[in-house]
Amino acid sequence: MPLVREPVGSAAATELSAAFKALGDPVRLRLLSLIASRDGGEACVCELTDSFDLSAPTISHHLRVLREAGLVGSERRGTWVHYRAEPTLLRRLSELLAVPAAGSVA
Repeated sequence: MPLVREPVGSAAATELSAAFKALGDPVRLRLLSLIASRDGGEACVCELTDSFDLSAPTISHHLRVLREAGLVGSERRGTWVHYRAEPTLLRRLSELLAVPAAGSVA
């Protein structure tokens, strides 16, 4: 339910604020965008590190924050970890911020 229609409950605010906090960092926002925009909404960590002028441990830290916030999931395949966007939480964030078009009835 959009926050412009009814107040956000305490439990939902706690859960969703962790996701927004994780997205408050430009590196994490870019990482999520790189993952979500790939075919299938999934990317290997090996495909992500070249997009940044950061060390592999720093990228891993940011990916862990996104995973702990529920924005991405991960799966090890051989020596590489593959990350996928979690569409359910992304939809909830999107729905929370949805604003009706001007002139529409709330």
